[in-house]
Amino acid sequence: MRKIRTAIIGTGFMGKVHSENVRRVGNVELAAIAGANAEDARAFANSIGVEHSTGDYRTILDDKTIDAVHVLTPNALHFPISMAAMQAGKAVICEKPLTLDANEARQMVEYAEAHNIPNCVQHNLRYYPVVQHIRQMIAAGDLGDVLIVQGTYSQDWLLYDTDYNWRVERASNGALRAVGDIGSHWMDMIQHVTGLKITALCAELATFHKERKKPKFSVETFTGKTLNPDDYDRIAIDTEDFASVLLRLGDRARGCYTVSQMSAGNKNRFEIEVYGTKSGVRWNQERPDELWIGNRNSPNQIIVKDPSLLKGPAAGFADLPGGHSEGYDDAHKQVFKRFYAKVADPSAPVDYPTFAEGLWGMHLLGKVIESNAKRGWVDC
Repeated sequence: MRKIRTAIIGTGFMGKVHSENVRRVGNVELAAIAGANAEDARAFANSIGVEHSTGDYRTILDDKTIDAVHVLTPNALHFPISMAAMQAGKAVICEKPLTLDANEARQMVEYAEAHNIPNCVQHNLRYYPVVQHIRQMIAAGDLGDVLIVQGTYSQDWLLYDTDYNWRVERASNGALRAVGDIGSHWMDMIQHVTGLKITALCAELATFHKERKKPKFSVETFTGKTLNPDDYDRIAIDTEDFASVLLRLGDRARGCYTVSQMSAGNKNRFEIEVYGTKSGVRWNQERPDELWIGNRNSPNQIIVKDPSLLKGPAAGFADLPGGHSEGYDDAHKQVFKRFYAKVADPSAPVDYPTFAEGLWGMHLLGKVIESNAKRGWVDC
């Protein structure tokens, strides 16, 4: 495949993750970094050994040698930067949630389709090898007909009122925080593995900290636990810390999930459970190589990732042999491998989440807002 030159727009937590893992794709060169200002961009570029940096992402879009960009900014900037990048002829990977609302997402989908531009929303959590094994089990009928789905995405990094991140403010994040940031992953995942669409939901949101203490200087995601009282300003909070969502999946299945950023001890507990007429499965991102399989009339099982034993195409999402863990970073790499294969060769299959799937996700987030406002069920 031909060599692809790409750029990272955003120098926070996700900038680190994307820059490290896109370099693991053999035909991709990380050529430039854009940050909120020239100083931040230069410092980040120096830390990862990238020569070119800028405080103005538009200079990257003007560079004809750049083939693709990663949009890793606060959510409010996803739409304008992604649209500008596509208008400049760049392929685009954008973090989730895709935009602030479904209307913005629809415009991105329509433009990408009209101009045949490779596009990806970074739902990387689909691509753990064990998750792909679950998907193949369900498709093969190993679980029978899906009846029940349940689970959680629980974290504790915003437990205290002194915990702060740009996501807590609606202007940068959008109307939904916990559901938008991590609930979007849960809803995407459950539909991906079961092959069923969410058809209705009933949601309740809760904000436990009506005020938080905002640091007087920049704090990276998942950090900021050692600041002093004089380092803060008090701000009002209008995004949710917690949500619980009942849902209907397809014609028959029922389920529920919770999302929380204030559940002590849960660092990144993304858990799904799927129960069918034959058996059930449970997977937890904090133990990504393990899969629990539940049986009615025989002993339950715990299997450990081994590509030689994974079901069908699932083996293609594991690059290391059994006993060698593949985790969060590897899931990003699996998306990048497939996306950049498409950028290099337009005839390659689309084997990654696209803006169209990001649009459906934004539609579901809108339904969560609607349901919480009316305090009842809404059809999707």
